[in-house]
Amino acid sequence: MIHVIVVEDDPFTQNYFVKLLSDDSRMQLTAAVRDAFEAEKLCTKDTDLVLMDVQTLHRHSGLAAGKRIKEKYPRTKVIIMTSLVDPDILLSARKGCADSLWYKDHGQKDILEIIEKTLAGEHIFPDEAPPVELEGAFSDVFSPGQIEILRCYIRGMSYAEIGRKFNISKDGVNWHMREMVRRGGFDSKEELIAMAIDSKLIVTTLKEE
Repeated sequence: MIHVIVVEDDPFTQNYFVKLLSDDSRMQLTAAVRDAFEAEKLCTKDTDLVLMDVQTLHRHSGLAAGKRIKEKYPRTKVIIMTSLVDPDILLSARKGCADSLWYKDHGQKDILEIIEKTLAGEHIFPDEAPPVELEGAFSDVFSPGQIEILRCYIRGMSYAEIGRKFNISKDGVNWHMREMVRRGGFDSKEELIAMAIDSKLIVTTLKEE
């Protein structure tokens, strides 16, 4: 029997995964919770699998919880399930926060297939985060470096601070910001920022503790 914990803050989506697992005779649902940090407390050495949302109740980070679970219980498999397309989430998942990652809204593989392969010891990660539609283009018109510049700006860093971080001039940062506005088809920097947040291209609100 495979002992599973489901972490999903949306009740409708949580019910979907509960039913999916309940219909599989191999699975034993230990708990279904909305908070990633609560799942940490429920996890034991007998937990085989945690299906983990990224942005859970109280904005608690499923990535941070997944990393702590992996460190405490190395045999427990963690699959990140998310609709957030922020490239940093995929990067963090690969760096020890999870065994696999599945995009809820963009996944081409069935979640049961991901579960089976992960339990068998495989690590299933997309090559890159899926692009999302912005105002007049898709997000892949931005380079990874430009997305990181935008992330820093949204977090409150000045052009000068961003320039020092990436070893470019203040004017260089300004050029990248203007170029993102142009490439994305926006009328202003403010529209770019609003769309980046609304489309889940950049997520800055996850609480790790």
